[in-house]
Amino acid sequence: MSHLSLQGSCTLVGAGPGDPELLTLKAVKAIQAATVLLVDDLVNDEILAYARPGARIVHVGKRGGCRSTPQAFIERLMITAVQEGETVVRLKGGDPFIFGRGGEEVEHLREHGIEVRVVNGITAGLAAVTALGVPLTHRDHAQGVVFVTGHAKTGYAAGEHPTDWRQLAATARDARLTLVIYMGVAGVAHIQDELLHGLPGDTPVAVIQHASLPQQRHIATTLARLRADIAGAAMASPSVIVVGDVLRGLAAAGVPSARFGT
Repeated sequence: MSHLSLQGSCTLVGAGPGDPELLTLKAVKAIQAATVLLVDDLVNDEILAYARPGARIVHVGKRGGCRSTPQAFIERLMITAVQEGETVVRLKGGDPFIFGRGGEEVEHLREHGIEVRVVNGITAGLAAVTALGVPLTHRDHAQGVVFVTGHAKTGYAAGEHPTDWRQLAATARDARLTLVIYMGVAGVAHIQDELLHGLPGDTPVAVIQHASLPQQRHIATTLARLRADIAGAAMASPSVIVVGDVLRGLAAAGVPSARFGT
């Protein structure tokens, strides 16, 4: 396909987990320069205060479990605005390349001859545990971390497979890994049952909702009690589920409601 002669530009910007003070300087500069901002549902409205006067702000919600703006429509908006000479920012919660469909958007734009810049943002899985005062890795407890979506693509075509939670649990156990599960609350019953095939029931788990925001709340529990405690606390999206022995430090960090084994 021949490349188009373009006057505009497009940047995918990570808005971070919600707290405006966690934006990078590069993200702020990109937002300030934009003439068109396409904004995801989970982006804090306070972040839009950095937009220049007169910038066109288009909300294109993509929250799981709710009515979403079709991805193809969002991509058409981006392409059209760039071709009209606009400075486009696609503003996404967290990081564009961690479950933000940023990879799909970059591929689609490049197919239309549009080069895209990407500005990273702090992903919710990291912000969530940091807010609780514990790490994702620790020399004594976890040698690595796995970020995984609990909301896998549905309608699997040939060659596509759902997440193998049993294999993931066994790998996490043997390799001493922390699991960070995004968009997992709706499917927690299945995830819990499958993880219990490879991890003991007393494995520590934390569920953090609205990470980094004033309304942030959490539960600290175990894998065996995960589903019951999520229901009991009425935890809902957007939440991150963290599984692993690094969470045994929650009690030492002064986080209440920890029921972890020793």
